[in-house]
Amino acid sequence: MGPGVPVLRVIPGGGGRLFATGRVLAYGEAMAILYRAELTPSKQEIVTAWLARQSWSGVAAGDSIEMIGAYRFDDPDEKIGIETHLVQRSDGTVLHVPLTYRDAAVAGAEEHLAGEMEHSVLGHRWIYDATGDPVYAAALAWTIVRGQAGADQFRDIDGTLVLQPNTVVVHGFGDHSATAPAITTAAPSIAEEPGMGPVTTITTDGPALAVYRTPQVASDDDGHEGQLTGRWDGLGNALLLAALA
Repeated sequence: MGPGVPVLRVIPGGGGRLFATGRVLAYGEAMAILYRAELTPSKQEIVTAWLARQSWSGVAAGDSIEMIGAYRFDDPDEKIGIETHLVQRSDGTVLHVPLTYRDAAVAGAEEHLAGEMEHSVLGHRWIYDATGDPVYAAALAWTIVRGQAGADQFRDIDGTLVLQPNTVVVHGFGDHSATAPAITTAAPSIAEEPGMGPVTTITTDGPALAVYRTPQVASDDDGHEGQLTGRWDGLGNALLLAALA
């Protein structure tokens, strides 16, 4: 078993709480609390093995990948972890891998199962390709339609929550006053798109969503309405990660 690594739980609407930064979190704003736990297998092992089973990924069994960083969304019911990894192949290609973490297997979702993990704090976890999970689809749509960002991360240090830098910063381009769609179903399909590479389209009972598996530079180096873009240290221009389809 490897060394302890930071693990999160997301606290939706943790408003009115004062943190070491002196900041008061706004009501309805998502936050993720990081703590240390043993993960077996590791997230990198789960992601690498799953990518090797995907024909679009360009990752073969035995290949290594670099974990660039991750961003997170909020599950309003505080039950499901929603974490998206950005990883890099040995040839420099960046891959976009959204996952959800659950405390029980989902009946009928076996085709979307990425792997299982033992978590020293939370117990056994089932990890799914998030594009087949309605909770992820709803969170992605909410972030884009309402022009929101990913969840802020805080570390609990002796009872004080200290803001941590996000390794990947994402931003949805929408209207803060818009009503987010209710989504309860998600059916993914993947196809190659000219100039964009493999794209997973999520058909839902609300808007369709596009998740770009090999994200490219956003058209105006930032993004525009209906899109989710992301940046990390050393990247330069923002990448287009997802959009309303």
